[in-house]
Amino acid sequence: MNRYENLANVLSDRIEQGLYPAGIRLPSVRVLSSEHGVSVSTVQQAYRVLEEKQLVEARPKSGYFVKGARIRAALPSGCRPAQRPVEISQWDQVLDLITSPHRPGVVQLGQGSPDVTAPTLKPLSRLMGRAGQHQNLNAFHYDSIYGTEDLREQIARLMIDSGSHMDASNILITTGCHEALSIAIRSVCEQGDIVAVDSPSFHGAMQTLKGFGMKALEIPTDPVTGISLEALEMALEQWPIKAIQLTPNCNNPLGYNMPDDRKKGLLRLAQRYDIAIIEDDVYGELAYQYPRPATITSFDDDGRVLLCSSFSKTLAPGLRVGWIAPGRYHDRAIHMKYITTGASATLPQIAIADFIKQGYYLQHLRRMRTQYQRNLCTMTDWVMKYFPCGTRVSRPQGGFLLWIELDERIDTLRLNRLLEEHSVQIAIGSIFSASGKYRNCLRMNYAQPLAAKTERAVQRVGMLVSEMLESC
Repeated sequence: MNRYENLANVLSDRIEQGLYPAGIRLPSVRVLSSEHGVSVSTVQQAYRVLEEKQLVEARPKSGYFVKGARIRAALPSGCRPAQRPVEISQWDQVLDLITSPHRPGVVQLGQGSPDVTAPTLKPLSRLMGRAGQHQNLNAFHYDSIYGTEDLREQIARLMIDSGSHMDASNILITTGCHEALSIAIRSVCEQGDIVAVDSPSFHGAMQTLKGFGMKALEIPTDPVTGISLEALEMALEQWPIKAIQLTPNCNNPLGYNMPDDRKKGLLRLAQRYDIAIIEDDVYGELAYQYPRPATITSFDDDGRVLLCSSFSKTLAPGLRVGWIAPGRYHDRAIHMKYITTGASATLPQIAIADFIKQGYYLQHLRRMRTQYQRNLCTMTDWVMKYFPCGTRVSRPQGGFLLWIELDERIDTLRLNRLLEEHSVQIAIGSIFSASGKYRNCLRMNYAQPLAAKTERAVQRVGMLVSEMLESC
């Protein structure tokens, strides 16, 4: 972490603890420079970070002041306890969401895509072109089914930040995280098996279960601490569950980071009942805190966790480069990889490996974390401003997705159809449930640079919700 980031964290902690109350003038740049033994420019950078987080404001010729406390919406309520495994539905609604980016003129608030317009991605474009020109045609041949050794070594180094220490030989490159999840599920489960999932849960993983003829058992999930270990234990005692699939870091769609003690508790449950854990960490490196949260895999000492991730959320989804660290299921995972796509595309692997080695990747991550955290504050303020009173909003600790719970009388499927007339789309809540729960919820993306048209789109969503309530 840079010096200015350390200083920004110190000041941020003091503000949150009330040592610097709202409205008070903060120490001058020169005072902080002397107090912390850093340069004036370092202090100025730290204050810029706090401005972007909307914690402080600069007043001309007066200095920096702590901003007034922001009104926080209530958190989304948890779902009811698990009752029984169900066959997954909602495919038509998922298909509508994933095909919508191709509709011209639509303000897309529902897609789970990062900002690909950042200038820190420009070196990656150059490296892609260079890889195609100077690799002696290696980039146009099949690579090893394991993926390029160079990229796997870089991923192994990146994983150290999450507490995981493994050799590159334990990593298998896939065509995105979606294939990684597919491989993981088929490596430990068969048709008819039951998989426990956090709820709400990523629709892609549930549709994979549906495609393989498996059932999902939804486990209640807290919007701050994650999956309920108590409810999970009861389910494990009652049902022959084969695996647990969840996203513990920067969760999609709730945005929480599961505390380490609960991750360890989850692992102990899996060990006691001898089942696998399929861990989706695709958003983990976008956590706003530093160091980034640990993976469940980092606490695993018997190889029962299959860790899945990709560069689709940190770089660009079109690269289609993901990976899986399958633990004790390594041989089975290789076979599953072979019968699906075989070797993954070589060119983007070469370019991403160079992008990481040359230091561009960490630079890009720092920029995006700051942008997404700043956008989160703005998007939350818009929701509070334009949505009806009583709206509940998640408090993401990373990533770029916001979960919103509306009045129980609101059907977001109907809301989405009304929004089509205004060229706006959201992700409806029911696709994040195997059984169609969360019909009064929606997910919105705040990754892109927020412009006036985005605010108008959020305002339109809020206005239609209000109109629907008035007609109830």
